[in-house]
Amino acid sequence: METKDSNGALLADGDSVTLIKDLKVKGSSLTLKRGTLVKNIRLTNSPAEIEGRASGSTMVLKTEFLKKA
Repeated sequence: METKDSNGALLADGDSVTLIKDLKVKGSSLTLKRGTLVKNIRLTNSPAEIEGRASGSTMVLKTEFLKKA
């Protein structure tokens, strides 16, 4: 299955993505701001999600809120 960003661009392991919307992190008071760069992403078993490090912690992000950097 192919993992695509919000614009339909294919994502691969090691790509960098940018957030297109402010996102609240569940279980934390942290909010990831629009324009935050997430480098060196890893693909998950789900084509709708990627894993990456943002603000010092590893988290799973939905691809509908990302665009390829």
